[in-house]
Amino acid sequence: MRQRRTFPRLLGSLLLAAGLAGLGLTGATGATGAPRAEALRPLGAIVPAPASVTPGGAPYTLTRATAVRVDADGTGDTDGRATRDIGRYLADLLRPSTGYPLPVVDADEARGGILLRLSPGATALGEEGYELRSGRTGVTLTAYRPAGLFRAVQTLRQQLPAAVEKRTVQPGPWRIAGGTVTDTPRYAYRGAMLDVSRHFFTVDQVKRYIDQLALYKINKLHLHLSDDQGWRIAIDSWPRLATYGGSTQVGGGPGGFYTKDDYREIVRYAASRYQEVVPEIDLPGHTNAALASYAELNCDGVAPPLYTGTAVGFSSLCVPKEITYDFVDDVIRELAALTPGRYLHIGGDEAHSTSHADYVAFMDRVQPIVAKYGKTVIGWHQLTGARPAEGALAQYWGLDRSSAAEKEQVAAAARAGTGIILSPADRAYLDMKYTKDTELGLSWAGYVEAQRSYDWDPATLLPGLPATAVAGVEAPLWTETISQSVHIDRMAFPRLPGIAELGWSPATTHDWATYRLRLAQQGPRLTALGIDYYRSPQVPWAAE
Repeated sequence: MRQRRTFPRLLGSLLLAAGLAGLGLTGATGATGAPRAEALRPLGAIVPAPASVTPGGAPYTLTRATAVRVDADGTGDTDGRATRDIGRYLADLLRPSTGYPLPVVDADEARGGILLRLSPGATALGEEGYELRSGRTGVTLTAYRPAGLFRAVQTLRQQLPAAVEKRTVQPGPWRIAGGTVTDTPRYAYRGAMLDVSRHFFTVDQVKRYIDQLALYKINKLHLHLSDDQGWRIAIDSWPRLATYGGSTQVGGGPGGFYTKDDYREIVRYAASRYQEVVPEIDLPGHTNAALASYAELNCDGVAPPLYTGTAVGFSSLCVPKEITYDFVDDVIRELAALTPGRYLHIGGDEAHSTSHADYVAFMDRVQPIVAKYGKTVIGWHQLTGARPAEGALAQYWGLDRSSAAEKEQVAAAARAGTGIILSPADRAYLDMKYTKDTELGLSWAGYVEAQRSYDWDPATLLPGLPATAVAGVEAPLWTETISQSVHIDRMAFPRLPGIAELGWSPATTHDWATYRLRLAQQGPRLTALGIDYYRSPQVPWAAE
């Protein structure tokens, strides 16, 4: 008898744990005590957890005869290009490890296989939802919009053995459990931030992170493009911002910056993974790189030296000067023209060298500039101490120990209509050390192990915050101590998948005991992808 499950917390935990154990996915099976890799992953035993799973029926097995079929006559894809591109993306993922040709063909050119289709009638799936239906003769992925098909591909990918991620031919078999997954996200905003200012990361390094984010259904890439230590985006009207302000980084390295073509390529690549780039220019503090580049931006007309340390709160634009707003207008105008996404982040945190009156006056001038160029403001939660613009989002990075007054300020702004992105530093900041022995990272917000990073509910984190005001979650990665992709890997994983699950999965799925088992099975997949993740002792990692 088929059994539909929507993961009520206790029952879902017991059912999934039993299913994992029954297939050899839990429990010690060797000298290492690690659970062995799966023969057939139970339907829905992935990260993030799906909203609804109905297991049953025979699995589908990929063979040399399998084709990727695309039905491109659907909603939001009138010329079929998006659906076909997603089909090619899927085939490109699967070909190296399977060794199969996996041709991408029109739906009526073959039978069975993997069918990708957009359905005008699937409105309940929304912008990013999907249905995956698997059986003996094939797998069908259905969505209302192309983004939903792309998210479905990530689910199909995780249902296959971890070796599917390798770039050389593996033995298989390649089986997808039978049944149906119907899935939609809890929150529309599910982000990850990469600080490219403290240390600069190349276009290829950013693309690598984009691909990692895609696996876990992240849909926003927040790029922190300016700070005291470096300015990272070319601005034609103020060229020294990049050429001089971008010439260093923490510790005094060479820095770097993105040309406009570089930035366009990041935006294009992110869009191909159905991620929206959210650029941030941090204002009015965290601005030493700009102040060093142009003396006239300083109240005393004297440019400070470039800065390569890690202190915060010492810099500020000159709020009374009119040239400040000419500068801001030019930067936002050029950045908005490069950015097709909806949002532009204006920072606003740790402006300790700006008086409260000046801070409010500055935000009153700058937020309308963002609107003038067609973008919606995001600011760090200190923006709620000013007058957030209509429709603005505030990004909360406070701690459990933050004052009741600070939390209430954010909650009051939310009750007045400001949406909130939740990035609590003592849970979601990926640069916090796991333990005192972690070589990388900082610890000012405390130590953040895998369980602490996962085990909180966005809807109840802040007292007095209406659940309807929560726009979503974001996992920031600040880079004072992060300078290489291998550092990103170690600090983002395994915590990033947990934050992604909080953003995507229904609250009823939230259960550490079950999540740690699903996370354990991500270990071999991360290794196959070349990601050297932190082996948290809180997780019973599967054998590689």
